[in-house]
Amino acid sequence: MVINLESIAPEWPVVKGDYVVGMPESRIAVITLASTLESYFDAAIWGTCKTENLGAEKIIANVISNSNIRYILICGGESRGHLAGQTLLALHKNGIDEHGRIIGSDGAIPFIENISKDAIERFQKQVQLIGHIGLIDPDKIKLIVDEYKDKDDVYAEEPMLVGTTKKKHAAPSKPISGDLMIADGLMMDVTAGIIYSTEVDTIVGAIEAI
Repeated sequence: MVINLESIAPEWPVVKGDYVVGMPESRIAVITLASTLESYFDAAIWGTCKTENLGAEKIIANVISNSNIRYILICGGESRGHLAGQTLLALHKNGIDEHGRIIGSDGAIPFIENISKDAIERFQKQVQLIGHIGLIDPDKIKLIVDEYKDKDDVYAEEPMLVGTTKKKHAAPSKPISGDLMIADGLMMDVTAGIIYSTEVDTIVGAIEAI
């Protein structure tokens, strides 16, 4: 297969994260949610997503900047409380409301603040999501990648570049199961690696977003 350089943004992936790049010309990307699974080179990109806000934003930015990607396999164990997998499915199906809230998400902080509606709509049009939340069997995952890696044509528009800057996000209304008190008024979500204030309604740090 010949790589069409015009279908991939320069220096792709454009946003840093917890991922491994395989074949950029592959039609499928793999998101393993909270599970760290051995990557399979035939996927365009393979990585985790533990948060339903910053993690989703990074996925959108990296996917729409590579027009080769037409499918995303969502597998691995769900991120407790944040429900990144369920949120990605809801985002793709429903988009966001006028406040940036992901419609239909059950996550703790389901807000998109750094990605435009145009970028979300491009994401919805460019890719189809293959939902297999909970799947961790490497052989079954490879079979799905093999089935979709050459399927369909490149998306008919050039790569779309969007900026992602970290902003303050609304904190959960109550601590999520598994949270750890690290100081007076500060909690840490040990699953997602996010520190947030219980006294002020903002997150004060994002250690790991994807």
